[in-house]
Amino acid sequence: MKQYIDFYTSYRKKIDEGCAPLLNSFRDEAFETFRRAGFPACKSEDYQHIDIAGLLKKDFGFYLNRAGININPSRVFHCDVPNLNSHKHFIVNGHFVDYEASKDFPPSVFSGSLNAFAERHPALFSKYYNRIAGAKDDGLSAFNTTFLQDGYVLYVPENVRIEKTVQLTNISAGNSFSLINRRILLILESGAQAKLLVCDHAYEENPTTANTQIVEIFAGEHVELDFCELEESSRNTIRLTNCFARQAASSQVRINTITLSAGTTRNNYTVDLAGEHAETYLYGMAIADKRQRIDNHTLINHLSPNARCRELFKYVLDDEAIGIFGGRIVAAKGAQKTEAYQSNRNLLGSRNCRMYAEPQLEIYADDVKCSHGMTTGQLDETALFYLCSRGIPKDEAVLMLKFAFTGDVIQGLRMEGLRERLKMLIEKRFRGELATCRGCGELGTKS
Repeated sequence: MKQYIDFYTSYRKKIDEGCAPLLNSFRDEAFETFRRAGFPACKSEDYQHIDIAGLLKKDFGFYLNRAGININPSRVFHCDVPNLNSHKHFIVNGHFVDYEASKDFPPSVFSGSLNAFAERHPALFSKYYNRIAGAKDDGLSAFNTTFLQDGYVLYVPENVRIEKTVQLTNISAGNSFSLINRRILLILESGAQAKLLVCDHAYEENPTTANTQIVEIFAGEHVELDFCELEESSRNTIRLTNCFARQAASSQVRINTITLSAGTTRNNYTVDLAGEHAETYLYGMAIADKRQRIDNHTLINHLSPNARCRELFKYVLDDEAIGIFGGRIVAAKGAQKTEAYQSNRNLLGSRNCRMYAEPQLEIYADDVKCSHGMTTGQLDETALFYLCSRGIPKDEAVLMLKFAFTGDVIQGLRMEGLRERLKMLIEKRFRGELATCRGCGELGTKS
């Protein structure tokens, strides 16, 4: 932690260069929060299996002032999902890259760089940026705000619908140990609709890359938003994400998080159902083997009556992989008629893999429908025997059962082209084949 405090103190002017003044204006307060709170303590209940400070102890380099970005990612790094009609954007090492970005949005929509949004829409930026993340006494979020250089904003004004899926590809690329800070700000005013797919990619041969990411979602009344994150990174990647969502009355937000390949991943999701009849669907899936470690923690706060949430997380682990799930749903006092359902299901394929799960309900209202459950086990031997008795080779039978296990998470996606692509990627992942949703050339980056 000390090296980051010293770096900020010594290079504050360098950090500010090339960034919008409004973005820079949030740094000092965030820095004081980080200096006071530090990284989450590994001995705390929520972080007992992930040591954030230990992961970030290495002497990482920062990408300041767009250093190392001299590529056109749309030409050399494709994240194409067949049959997904999408607007395509790219972020390289934390910076929005405006190469051949989609231009056919409705004129009132903003989709692009966080710095550009701050310059063009200062009132909106000041109203929304860091308003959820900054309200938490959270050292990791404060760290991101302190050192952030750029990010992505999707602003959809009242009653505007974006028909195409917006696809944002995050690329981590470089020749040295690097720490990348990313930001996503989603603002949907009353009656707006949008779908955002975020794909995380890193090259297997990259040195260790650490990514911190903050997502802030503001969903106005009667908003419909689908937000999906797909991680296909490398065993050398560290991914630390805080996603915050605040929903107004009658809004519907669907969040999907899917980890197909990774090194160490920690995802935090905090959703505030602040308006009556708001609905949240939070689905997650992780496939991990070797020594990968996937940690998902969720907190859904029911703050108003008549709100609903559905939460489902599934893990498929093998070798020496470690999976962690911590889920908490809170029905606050006065949040009557709450409907909340949480489920965690885990499939272990090895004696050496480990799954740690802690589903929780906190209910302070007396008229609710809430349930939660968790199961961890191996493949159903009866089902396996049945398939083999029908002439299906055992390896194929195992693959079929694993694939079926993930089916309901995939069906929770409302991006049809992505659903079909994921089925292929998951099947190849279970077969041990190196499958990605990208076709990439040589990245001409420099550190």
